[in-house]
Amino acid sequence: MSGHSKWSQIKHKKAITDKKKGQVFSRLSRFITIAAKGGPDPSKNQALAQAIERARAENVPKDNIERAIKKAQEKSTELLEEIHVDALGPGGVAIKIKAITDNRNRTIAELRKILTDHESKMVNAGSIDWMFSAGQIELADPSTLERLEKLFNVLDEHDDVEDVNDNLK
Repeated sequence: MSGHSKWSQIKHKKAITDKKKGQVFSRLSRFITIAAKGGPDPSKNQALAQAIERARAENVPKDNIERAIKKAQEKSTELLEEIHVDALGPGGVAIKIKAITDNRNRTIAELRKILTDHESKMVNAGSIDWMFSAGQIELADPSTLERLEKLFNVLDEHDDVEDVNDNLK
């Protein structure tokens, strides 16, 4: 039975966890870089302090945090920007997506494709704000919940996506 050794299983599990950890670290690094544009001193920049705290909670190494702050002082980081996308998901669930990207058009196109593939669509910015202030909705349909879960998993795996919020209870 080749390929079924204990080491082989451990190696594959480690590769999966390392990949997920790397994605989290790079997301948090981009978040720190964006926040550090307001100043490199966390005592004077509340957004940076929160970003660093969030990174430390995920065990991001100190070197990675310092590198992300230094990167904010470079000219190339001016290309990084935060974008917000509003969408309607399966069952009429309102979704707000926050992403940090160096290429706005690419990220929006990728998000549009993901949403379309998962029976969702982008809507005009601000057009679903009332759905969040009106309160959360409850879905009892298991198939809709399953489709939403698949959509959220794909969005979470996207490198540029920083945060996803919905009005689902």
